[in-house]
Amino acid sequence: MMMSVIGAGDATAGDIESPPPPQQQRQRSSHSLELSATAARSLEEGDSIKRNENEDDTDDDHIVPLLSQSQKPKINIFSLSYSRPKSNREQITRLAETETSLFSLSVMWVWGGSRYSGLLCVALSSFIYCLMELFADLFSVQPIPLFEIAFARCTVMAIISFVWLKKSGYPVFGPANVRKLLVSRAVVGYISLMSFIYCMQRLPLSQAIVLSFTTPIMASVAARFILHEKIKIAELGGLACSFFGVLFIFHSMFIAQGGMVKVGQASDSIVRETDQTYGLVIGLFSSVLGGISYCLVRAGAKASDQPVLTVFSFAVFASPSAAICTFAFQEFVMPGFYSFILMVIMGLLALFAEIFLARGLQLEKTSKIANVQYLEAALSQIWVMGSLTVVPSFGRLVGCLLILASICSTFFVGPEKEVE
Repeated sequence: MMMSVIGAGDATAGDIESPPPPQQQRQRSSHSLELSATAARSLEEGDSIKRNENEDDTDDDHIVPLLSQSQKPKINIFSLSYSRPKSNREQITRLAETETSLFSLSVMWVWGGSRYSGLLCVALSSFIYCLMELFADLFSVQPIPLFEIAFARCTVMAIISFVWLKKSGYPVFGPANVRKLLVSRAVVGYISLMSFIYCMQRLPLSQAIVLSFTTPIMASVAARFILHEKIKIAELGGLACSFFGVLFIFHSMFIAQGGMVKVGQASDSIVRETDQTYGLVIGLFSSVLGGISYCLVRAGAKASDQPVLTVFSFAVFASPSAAICTFAFQEFVMPGFYSFILMVIMGLLALFAEIFLARGLQLEKTSKIANVQYLEAALSQIWVMGSLTVVPSFGRLVGCLLILASICSTFFVGPEKEVE
C-alpha cells in the first residue's frame, strides 16, 4: 500500500518533472519572444521619451526671445495705436513739404509729363516775362542804362546755368558735335539783343515793343528754310491773328506818338524821323536775327538734349560783351542796394524764362511756339487794365481777345508728331 502510494507519488512527480510536449514548448517560446519584444519596445520608447525630455530641457535652457532688447515692438493690427500730439513746428514742416512736392510735381508735369508740355513751357515762359515787366514797373527805384541791365542779367544767367550744368554732370561746353550750333546761337542771339537795345533807344517804347513781336513771325519763316519745317495755313492764320491783336493793343499809342512827332521845330523833326528810320531798320534786323536764333536754339537743344546748355552758351558770350558796351557807349551807374537786389531777381526770372522757352522749342515745332509767345502781350494788358493803371479801351479788349482766341486754337489743335 505504501509502495503503491509512493509509486503513485513517484509517478505523479515523474509526471510533473517530465518535459512538456513539443506544441506547448513552441507556444511558450513564442510567448516569451513576444514578451521580450514588448519589453524591448517599451525600453526603446522609454529611452526616446527621456531623450525628448532632455532635448526639451536643453531647448528651454536656450530659448531666444522673439524680440531682442535693442528692437522696438512693431505695431500690428491687434495693438492699439495712440497718436502722439504733434507740435506746430512739425505740422508746419509737413505742410511745407507737401506744398513743395506738389509744386515740384506740377513743374515736372509741365516740363515733360504731358503731350502739351512744349506749349505749356512756352506759356510759362511768357508768364515769367510778363512778371518781369510788372517787377520793373513796380519796384524800379533807380534808372539803370540798358547795356548795364543786359550785363547784370547775362552774368546772373551765366553763373547759375554753369552751376546747374556742373551739378548735373553735363559737359559745360556740350558735346563736340553741338559746339558749332551753340557758338552760332550765342553770336546771333547777342547781336539781336544789342540791336534791340539800340532800337529801344531810338524809337518810342510802343514801336519797339511791336517790332519785338515780329520775332515770332520771323522765327516761323526762318524755320521753314533752316529746319525745313512745314507751316500750315491754320498756323499762319494764328500768327496773323495774334499780331493783329498786338496792333490793336498799341494802336492808341501810335496815334499819340505820331502827334507828338509833329510838334517842334522842323530840324528836330527831321533828325527825329532819321533816327526813327534807323531804329526801324535796326529793329527789323533784330527781329530777323531773333528768328534765326530761335531755330538755332531748337537745333541745339534737340542735338544736345539739354536746354540749359543753349542758355549758358548765350549768357557766357553776352555777359563780357555787354560789359564792354556798358563802359564804351554808356556811363556806368553804380546801383544801390535795392536796385542790385532787383537786378539779381530779374536775372533769375530771365534764366527760368529762357530755359522754359528752350525746352518748348526742343519739344514743339517753331510755328506753334511762336504763336503762344504772344500770351505775354495779352497778360500784361490784362494786368494793367485790371489794376486800373490804364483805362480799358475797345482796341485793348479786342486785341486781348484776338490773342487769347488764337492761343486757345493752338492748344485745341494740339501738338503733332513730326517726321524726323
